[in-house]
Amino acid sequence: MTKIILGKDKTETLKHATILSAYLLVIWGLYRFLFKLPDEIEEVIIKPILWLVPTFYLVRMEGLGISSLGITLKKIFPTIYLSIGLGILFLVEALLINYSKYGNFSFSANIGQKTFLVSLALSLATAISEEVTFRGYIFTRVWNALGSEWISNFLTTAVWTLMHVPVTFFVLKLDMSSGLIYLFLTTIFGLGSAFIFARTKNITSSILLHVLWEWPIILFR
Repeated sequence: MTKIILGKDKTETLKHATILSAYLLVIWGLYRFLFKLPDEIEEVIIKPILWLVPTFYLVRMEGLGISSLGITLKKIFPTIYLSIGLGILFLVEALLINYSKYGNFSFSANIGQKTFLVSLALSLATAISEEVTFRGYIFTRVWNALGSEWISNFLTTAVWTLMHVPVTFFVLKLDMSSGLIYLFLTTIFGLGSAFIFARTKNITSSILLHVLWEWPIILFR
């Protein structure tokens, strides 16, 4: 698969991706450990500030446009088709894990007091911040520097999974068994998201896939 050519010094972009990854691991991990604000504030205000602002700042430093993050209308329809197709596979995966956990299918939605539309909007907000940052920026820069899609995918997905350790145990408060299953699903999604983004070069694919992945987890966990 042809990598995304950024036309910038590979060492510089790799350094920026590493700095952003380390920053997020420390800052977001501390935030998850120390604070728990309403989801509406965290996902619509706090996360864009802590995730997207540094990302766009680095893009500006590099002299690159938002298209370097995969923000484009190119290949929009193949993007949608691929996202839905892979999203169906994630749905089947969630169903199988749900059945193995409960011995039957438990479809009790875990959305609390929020309406479906509010929960969906929050999922979309989360997906935009996380996918633009991880797949659009970090994965793209690492891939551009290393030249190997799969090595870059595994490396960035490892960071992606580590990013979800705090929310797994401090926010969702899962026990060790459920937490490891959740982190496994998070890893599989990270690999799938980078895989589909590498083929579409359109961040919409990862954003849609994120929402399609998250809702089976919410509804069937």
